[in-house]
Amino acid sequence: MREFIVEADGGSRGNPGPAGYGAVVIDAATGETLAEVAEYIGVATNNVAEYRGLITGLRTAHALDPTAMVHVRMDSKLVIEQMSGRWKIKHPDMKPLAFAASKVFPAPQVTYEWIPREQNKHADRLANEAMDAGKRGEPWSASASTAELQAADARAADVRAARTVAAPSTGWGPADMGAPATFVLLRHGETPLTPQKRFSGSGGSDPSLSDVGREQAERAGAALARRGTIQAVVASPLARTRETAGIVAAHLGLDVTVDDGLRETDFGAWEGLTFGEVRERHADDLNAWLADPEARPTGDGESFAATATRIAATRDKLIAAYAGRTVLLVSHVTPIKTFVRLALGAPPESLFRMELSAAALSAVAYYADGNASVRLFNDTSHLRA
Repeated sequence: MREFIVEADGGSRGNPGPAGYGAVVIDAATGETLAEVAEYIGVATNNVAEYRGLITGLRTAHALDPTAMVHVRMDSKLVIEQMSGRWKIKHPDMKPLAFAASKVFPAPQVTYEWIPREQNKHADRLANEAMDAGKRGEPWSASASTAELQAADARAADVRAARTVAAPSTGWGPADMGAPATFVLLRHGETPLTPQKRFSGSGGSDPSLSDVGREQAERAGAALARRGTIQAVVASPLARTRETAGIVAAHLGLDVTVDDGLRETDFGAWEGLTFGEVRERHADDLNAWLADPEARPTGDGESFAATATRIAATRDKLIAAYAGRTVLLVSHVTPIKTFVRLALGAPPESLFRMELSAAALSAVAYYADGNASVRLFNDTSHLRA
């Protein structure tokens, strides 16, 4: 059986601030570096970046050999102790990340070890390269020359030495933090399943809009055109969101970009069923799903925890891509509620306490200091005659 060493690290210049991670997969027997990965992830905390590095490192090792034994080495005491089960995971943003990491390999195949920072220089360098590339508006590339890598290390060291790290702000922030990245979140219009209140996720029949749904999209498009603030449109890949986005974008004179991260949760065997039908057929699974964000719908559906990890990654990517701009995200009930939940720092059970109507508008602004402000939720005023 093969053995891999995964070394991972993450950093944030501001905590929260511009962040990135790096990970390297090493052959334990030969010491050979098998893979390097790194990514700039937008505004995030150190802990989020470190967990993202761990998840990507594990997934890279899994792609090389899913049967391998893996020994993880990181200088993050928090991540190592939480993943080893010795520390409880209290922060709601960490729980879905830890869950995602735990599901890459079966638990018996992975061990964890804390190492001092000076022994984690390879992954640290990759994380800083990713942050430097993100600052330049470029993707990280493993093909950079040695000289470029050394220059990146030097620049990163200069930045760390010169910068005074500020504590995360609470309450009112500084008077001027620049224009935020603002996400206007539009739920798609009605489909034939919507008024029947049937589960309709990413694993079902992928219905198109109904006539009512198309009219709702037209009204949303007209209202947004009157406001005149939308600079880009990004949509989930599902038919109902692409159709809604296309109608709205025609009013705005914009093209539509599709991002798979905005898709609805996969509800597994519950797709197309009403809540009552699920209660009759899968009572135990439904009760578990209502009580635990890590529980999956019957038939290997997607848990709320997994959805939150996906949405957080999509959020960070889009914040980096649309810094200072206002972008319309056309998505679904669970992703939009998750954007709002994460912005508020609310617990997972808050998803059950939000009402989100078809074609409703919500909005969240993301500032340079890492804070978010929920500006609007479930606005349907544009749908009224």
